[in-house]
Amino acid sequence: MSTDDFERHKVKMAKKKVVRDKIMATKTESKGLVIVHTGKGKGKSSAAFGMIFRCIAHEIPSAVVQFIKGGMSTGERDLIQEHFSDRCKFFTMGEGFTWETQDKERDILMTRRAWDLSKQLIANPEIKMVLLDEINISLRYGYLPVEEVVEFLTEHKPEDTHVILTGRNASEQLIEIADLATEMELLKHPFRSGVKAQKGIEF
Repeated sequence: MSTDDFERHKVKMAKKKVVRDKIMATKTESKGLVIVHTGKGKGKSSAAFGMIFRCIAHEIPSAVVQFIKGGMSTGERDLIQEHFSDRCKFFTMGEGFTWETQDKERDILMTRRAWDLSKQLIANPEIKMVLLDEINISLRYGYLPVEEVVEFLTEHKPEDTHVILTGRNASEQLIEIADLATEMELLKHPFRSGVKAQKGIEF
C-alpha cells in the first residue's frame, strides 16, 4: 500500500470513530438480560459457557442448570466444579436425551425439578447470571409449558439478573421477550462426514 492509501485509511477510521463514539454515548442503560441461543448450528451452549466463564473471571456469582445432558463428564462441568464452585453453582438435572431415556413421564418429572431449581437460582439476589442449558429442548417436547417460563422471566426475574436459555427450536414466545436472541446457522458439521463427538469440541 502507498502512503496515500495509509492516510486515506487513517482519515476514514477517524471519521468512523467519531460516529461510533456518538452512538456509544447514547448507550447508558444497564439491566439483566434474557438471552436466547438457538438454531441448528453448533455453538449454543459453548457461547453460553463463554459468558459463564466471563462471570467467573469477574467474580460475578453465577449458576448453571442442565436440563438434558446426563451424567456424562464434560470439560466445562469438570472445570467449574473442581476449580470455581465458589463462584458458579452447577446442576446437571437431566438424564440424557429423550431418545436415550425413552420415558416421557420421567423426563417431565426431571424437567419440573430442573425448572423449580432454576426459579430459585434466578430469584436469588446473590446470583447474577443463570444458564438454563438445553431448556429449549424440554420446552419443544412439551415437558414444561413455555407460557410458565415466559411469565416467570417477565414478572419475577430480578432486574439485574441475566438468564441464558439454550437449545434448538426456541419458541417464538421466548424470542419475543428476549433482549438478545441468536440463531446459530449450520453450514458444515463433521458429524455428517462420520466424525464422532470429540473431547474438547463437543464436551
